[in-house]
Amino acid sequence: MDVQRRLLVSICLIFAALPLLAADRPTIICYGDSITAGYGLQPEQAWPAALQRQLDRGGYKYKVQNRGTSGATTKDAVANINAIVQAHPAVVVVEFGGNDGLRGLPPDQTRKNLDSVLTALEAAHIKVLLAGITLPPNYGPDYIQSFNKVFQDLAAKHRVTFIPMIYKDLINVPGTIQQDGIHPTAKGSEIIARAILPKIAPLLHK
Repeated sequence: MDVQRRLLVSICLIFAALPLLAADRPTIICYGDSITAGYGLQPEQAWPAALQRQLDRGGYKYKVQNRGTSGATTKDAVANINAIVQAHPAVVVVEFGGNDGLRGLPPDQTRKNLDSVLTALEAAHIKVLLAGITLPPNYGPDYIQSFNKVFQDLAAKHRVTFIPMIYKDLINVPGTIQQDGIHPTAKGSEIIARAILPKIAPLLHK
């Protein structure tokens, strides 16, 4: 009877400890706009959720938080960066700029805002993965080149891990972009997460 009682107590203690163990897992915050938020998708279909599943399968004990906001610009990223820093994440994936470009905002403005975001994370000793995005051809080669250069220059300046084009593996793959021509489908989200995984893995511990 004592053996059964001890076994029962041990099982109860294990289950009681599970939430604490989960709470102790370091956090990866995916900080971005509607691409990160999962516009038009269920929460479990957005790429941060897909990244969580892939990390789990790979044996990485991290908790991925989706802090994406549809319609957010780099100005919004600056406005809310303190909340991200105060959450004390281990890593932040920064995915902003698309809405700046689609609105035709000056690339120097995007550069200044993203520089502020990266500087705040750097000061807090938080690891960063910067995700770049490009624009449709109708925005013109000069503007697109200036826009793309913002991400390249900031990645070099802050020496952060960088994926130049978050959509790099979606090009010409059917069923990866929604009908609006901008946002990923659930299939596209899985591919984005697979592209991010090898970039973020060196920043993590098993």
